[in-house]
Amino acid sequence: MSGYFITLEGPDGSGKTSHVQPLADFLQSHGYSVITTREPGGTEIGDQVRRVIMDMKNKGMNPRTEILLFQASRVQIVEQVIRPALKAGKVVICDRYADSTMAYQGYGHQTDLVFLRQLLRFATGGLQPDLTLLLDLDARKGLQRRQKSGGEWNRLDDYEVEFHERVREGYHHLANAEPERWVTVDASNDMVSLQSKIREVVLTRLTEHESRR
Repeated sequence: MSGYFITLEGPDGSGKTSHVQPLADFLQSHGYSVITTREPGGTEIGDQVRRVIMDMKNKGMNPRTEILLFQASRVQIVEQVIRPALKAGKVVICDRYADSTMAYQGYGHQTDLVFLRQLLRFATGGLQPDLTLLLDLDARKGLQRRQKSGGEWNRLDDYEVEFHERVREGYHHLANAEPERWVTVDASNDMVSLQSKIREVVLTRLTEHESRR
């Protein structure tokens, strides 16, 4: 039995993390075996890398260093967590994945996209999500949400607004290039409405996936 790989992507403040567990609980109530994880992090090594990437004390980090650190964490989560879970037939829900590198380090930092795609293929071993949900939100509104939430304000949040606007534009480019994989949802909606839409999309895709097996 093959598993199913779902990723949640979007600008900072779009609410991805808040929707992961409710979605997992919903799918488990429908009989699916689900695991949740996040990037960067999700493994002991990955969590150590995450602390380095996000720490405000590391604001002098070169964008190339940032790119390579993300890939180091990604290799660990793919090989330790995601592939084994998919092989066991589980639904994997990941809060960010390789598309974040394309959006943030590619479009945000304006790094060569062809090179990044090659690097991502190396880091992921070619593992692509079956479904990617883009929680779309205006960059400025997202940052305002982050500040008001009182949660962690990290080194990436602290980039200038123009960087975050390029990230959002990058997500739109990625979604438009692969419409069969991406589904865009309006993250400015309230939590209940947005979760309802996410559940509807995911359940439909999982049903289609099972019918093809």
